[in-house]
Amino acid sequence: MVNTLILLSIPLVAAALITLLWRRGQLASVISALAALAIMALALFQIYDWDGQPIEGSMSWLHLGGLDIRMGLYFDNLAATLLFVVATVGFWIHLFSLDYMHKDVHKTRFFGGLSLFMFSMLGIVFADNLIMLYLFWELVSFSSYLLIAHYWKTPAAREASKKAFIVNRIGDFGFLIGIIWCYWHFGTVNFQELKEVANPATLELGIGLLLMCGFLGKSAQFPLHVWLPDAMAGPTPVSALIHAATMVAAGIYFLCRIYFLLPAETLTVVLVLGIAMMVYASFCALSQRDIKRILAYSTLAQLGCMAAAIGLGYPGLALFHLSTHAFFKALLFLGAGSVIHACAHEQDIFKMGGLLKRMPVTGWTFIAGTIALCGVNFTSGYFSKDSILVAAFLSDKTAFSLLLFASFLTALYMGRLFWIAFLGKPKTAQAEQARETSVSMCAPLVVLAALSLVGGLLTLWPPTLKTTFLTDLDILHANPDYEHAHTAVLIGGSLCWILGLSIAGLFYRAGATEDRLEKRANRLYKFLQSRLYFDEVYNAYVTKVQDPFTRVLSFLDLVFISGLLVRGTAGVTLLIGNLSRRLHTGSIQNYAYWFLGGLVLFWAIAVGWLF
Repeated sequence: MVNTLILLSIPLVAAALITLLWRRGQLASVISALAALAIMALALFQIYDWDGQPIEGSMSWLHLGGLDIRMGLYFDNLAATLLFVVATVGFWIHLFSLDYMHKDVHKTRFFGGLSLFMFSMLGIVFADNLIMLYLFWELVSFSSYLLIAHYWKTPAAREASKKAFIVNRIGDFGFLIGIIWCYWHFGTVNFQELKEVANPATLELGIGLLLMCGFLGKSAQFPLHVWLPDAMAGPTPVSALIHAATMVAAGIYFLCRIYFLLPAETLTVVLVLGIAMMVYASFCALSQRDIKRILAYSTLAQLGCMAAAIGLGYPGLALFHLSTHAFFKALLFLGAGSVIHACAHEQDIFKMGGLLKRMPVTGWTFIAGTIALCGVNFTSGYFSKDSILVAAFLSDKTAFSLLLFASFLTALYMGRLFWIAFLGKPKTAQAEQARETSVSMCAPLVVLAALSLVGGLLTLWPPTLKTTFLTDLDILHANPDYEHAHTAVLIGGSLCWILGLSIAGLFYRAGATEDRLEKRANRLYKFLQSRLYFDEVYNAYVTKVQDPFTRVLSFLDLVFISGLLVRGTAGVTLLIGNLSRRLHTGSIQNYAYWFLGGLVLFWAIAVGWLF
């Protein structure tokens, strides 16, 4: 418990020190990086020294009537797995950021935000009840808002940060109602106490769906997915840490934590939304030119794959894929950051080309991340994603077919990215002048590339972490049809990545200067670019429905609440006075209108319409 408290305190202390050293950017960056190093070292020590028995402790925080709100820490196999991911990936992203943000005049604010984010994520990892988790959940959203808005002078960053914050508030509102209903129904919000009282007979569909809203917002799933692609306006290390490896993965971790509270109907909803997101995001990635947006839609797709695993009833497999995905997606985002840094902040893949020769470390590590994402045999993605495909084959053939098709699309859009950006000849002066980045930026790429290639080998994982995955893997292996399913997935999965990468190379060609899909199938390309018009529909709702409604409410509040109910007779007197004042304006036109109005009123009374 002492180690857990120290782990939670380190990033908070670092954020406080950085705040005190606001004008000393270089020192602030060193403090943040050293804090991340200390977190990784202490986390690895705790994980490898841990005997596997849950560690818990809590204290009373607030008393509200009969409600005793406690602040507590809980450490088990599930928490240890996410801690390993957050601590390991977090440090290497911090190290990458030292050089990437070196010339940024606002890097103090950036590294302060990173430390605050690490504190918030560790709070989610260790939370032992829904209320404590919700508090850190909101703090994660706040720190994410600060980091996305780092380049606040650019309109894209300002709008993206507000969009992320507002969309997450929508999901979190449903999440909060779910917590309240959960306490009202079960009498507790503590995870271990909930496990004891929750069973199929006591589960409520409404509680499951409302708690799921938190996952939809944080992990950017249907219909709250619109914020993640725009969040790429933030610095690339932020995209790697928050929107690839940790923050969006918190939603998956949360579903795994409360899996016992989700009735079968809720799991079906999670399954359908997850599969739909994987297919939808994969199609959207095919029409993107921005290297970070392509990876953003890839993240949405892989989160959908993890959600599908939970919907199928295999949360351990979802956590397995979450862990391997964190390695290769953080690698891809940092590789993209290295490319953007070397190409004078150019992000259009059609303005790159020939980068593999000019940036060999970045290029070859990017290949490692790409093949892991595509599920090439014996890479980390192969072991984790194919286990989900096996589960789908054994449980739901329709789900299996759609997930397999999405896997093909993954290889197609990643092949498109690699063939165009890294092969061929440079297409701009920025690409021509690109050179390999510094050691502090390349070292994280090499380490994450190694983890991306071997991270799926469970023999390399600490025994206390393997148990999280092995439970569901053992269930799969015990199925009498496992060998048949494994063979089908092996063949189907291999064909997907082979065909996807090959078709991308043949269709787009190395170093293509134009998008051949746009040229040859413009209508399809425009449709994919529309992203099913989600943003347009939401904007129309806000401007045509929500804004007029809020103006009506504002008027009613001004007249009846602030006027009649709050001010009472004083408000009525003020209203009458304002109306009376209109009678004495000194304007002949106004007097003429009042005269005509009086005539109409007199005529209505004379003919008996009023009295």
